[in-house]
Amino acid sequence: MALRFLGIYPNTPDDGSPTIWQDTDTGDLIIQSWKADPGTIREAQEVGSIPGHTTDVPAHETVIRLPATMLQFIPRPEAPHGNTST
Repeated sequence: MALRFLGIYPNTPDDGSPTIWQDTDTGDLIIQSWKADPGTIREAQEVGSIPGHTTDVPAHETVIRLPATMLQFIPRPEAPHGNTST
């Protein structure tokens, strides 16, 4: 695995700031961010995702809160050639 640094929370005040890397082999994003608070996790569980899919968070996963300002660092797939829509 080889990671490429993408970005860190703008004007970060300390060493514990949201950071994003990309695995250059798989394209996966590796995200360090703030843990979601219990209220946010409950709300996500209430909203759910797809019918029949559990809303439990498995022990090997967690829920994070990614600040909107960090979206600028997430790579976007390129549009197919000739497609000018955004």
